[in-house]
Amino acid sequence: MTTVADAGPAKDTRARLPIAEVRWSTVLAPLVVGVVAIAAWESVVEAFDIEPFVLPAPSAIWEQVRLHGDSIASGASVTGRNALIGTLLGAVLGVAGAMLAGSFRVVDQMAAPVVAALAVIPIVALAPVLYSMFGAAVDTGRIIVAAVSVTIPVYLNTLRGLRQVRQVHLDLMTACAAKRWQVVRTVTLPTATPYVFTGLRVASSLAVIAALIAEYFGGPIGGLGKSITSSAASSNYPLAWAYVSGAIVLGLLFYIVTLLVELWFSRHLRPT
Repeated sequence: MTTVADAGPAKDTRARLPIAEVRWSTVLAPLVVGVVAIAAWESVVEAFDIEPFVLPAPSAIWEQVRLHGDSIASGASVTGRNALIGTLLGAVLGVAGAMLAGSFRVVDQMAAPVVAALAVIPIVALAPVLYSMFGAAVDTGRIIVAAVSVTIPVYLNTLRGLRQVRQVHLDLMTACAAKRWQVVRTVTLPTATPYVFTGLRVASSLAVIAALIAEYFGGPIGGLGKSITSSAASSNYPLAWAYVSGAIVLGLLFYIVTLLVELWFSRHLRPT
């Protein structure tokens, strides 16, 4: 007859953050694909003599990156600062809102139409309105645009994670006379954390895109968005693509940093 003591330690059923072990193939495969794609791009442009205003060659873009590297880095710092502040602000609002909605049904019902409305607001319409409210000379409007882009996916994913908490676990904590903060720390947050980071990984890149697009409608001259439009307006298309490349690198940097933070949490959430 098997007793509880003989059954061995109970298995931890909490959700794991979806990060696989990093292998060389994981890093090498995308690099090989990227090199092949760039080589094919260069060959097609040369073979068909494509005009730069249609599609510049990678070699021409790289030449502009080499000549204007400092300007691209400066623009990335301006856009990245707005995107970073918007990401942090949007993440806090998204998680806090989801926790309120998960705790109070009336808040969930009231927030649903507001979230749906915010999710479909086009950035191209929101940015000019915010500039008329706060002025285009300050970064407030661009930060708000980035924050809105981050809040929605973080809110929805966090709320879904909070709803994955099993009632039996909550009942067990109640039977143990656990306080509310203990329930949140030991049950709610560990269950919802993978979903929070799923939203953050998506939102981190969206924040860069939102901050970039918001700069099209005015803002600092040094921002990547303004630099792209200025270069294209002066028919310097390789330089415009060089600034686009800077934006791509910035978006990848945001994604990788979020992924590393997620990996750190994944390791510290594992039971000892």
